[in-house]
Amino acid sequence: MNMATQLVPGASVPEGQTPPMVAADHAQLLASADPVLAANKRLCYDMYRIVLQGGHADRAHEFIAEGYIQHNPNVVSGRAALESFIRGSRPAREVRPTIELPLVSIVAERDMVTMAFVRTETGEDGETYHTSWFDLFRIQDGRIAEHWDPAIKSAAMLRTDPNTQRLD
Repeated sequence: MNMATQLVPGASVPEGQTPPMVAADHAQLLASADPVLAANKRLCYDMYRIVLQGGHADRAHEFIAEGYIQHNPNVVSGRAALESFIRGSRPAREVRPTIELPLVSIVAERDMVTMAFVRTETGEDGETYHTSWFDLFRIQDGRIAEHWDPAIKSAAMLRTDPNTQRLD
């Protein structure tokens, strides 16, 4: 069995730059010999698909602990605050069977799950470039209890819909 993550180029880039690489097989990323780690990965993956990508704030209770701790400086802690953020930043959409954002990896260890993505940004010169984004989740009692990401404090961040970060 090949344990290497199968990565494929996710977008074209200017000559001399390395294209962003994304996972070819999400099922491979979700697999784990440890059933607890597999369940933790699936919890985070499904939350991303349904709540963050799908915009279904009304389903956050299925994945997020009521006392959820948020380390993103743009959103206060608590599940209700996350639900409000989701409602204010994206419409509800059809729930897709996979995460459509450019997912690179899902790594789980102990009670922590990290998801890494390719993120498209625009530089000061107006040129598009690709960088990395991560979300780190702590799981407690079968729910996401805590979250970290590299966000900087920004009013625009409150309106950012991650679905605009897809690679086409």
